[in-house]
Amino acid sequence: MVESYSAISFPLVIRRVCCDILSVNGKEFIRRTQRWAKGRGVDVRLDASRGKGGHQILTLGDRWTTVQTGELKPGVYFAMLKQLGIAKEEF
Repeated sequence: MVESYSAISFPLVIRRVCCDILSVNGKEFIRRTQRWAKGRGVDVRLDASRGKGGHQILTLGDRWTTVQTGELKPGVYFAMLKQLGIAKEEF
């Protein structure tokens, strides 16, 4: 019984650690993107007038994504990186 419990809890522990590491909010995502782009000489623009409520449009070169101001879930975080063309390992 103990072996099956540890086998089941192991993926949950990994998931929890991954989610804790990727805990980032919209403002921090914008800062990281600006720092990443500055190091590579890519133009970054932030347009709050195009977003509604707590959302803003972040443009990186010819790609763009919508950034919310609150906490970003891991799936949303990775989708935004994909939309901007940034590899997870580089960010």
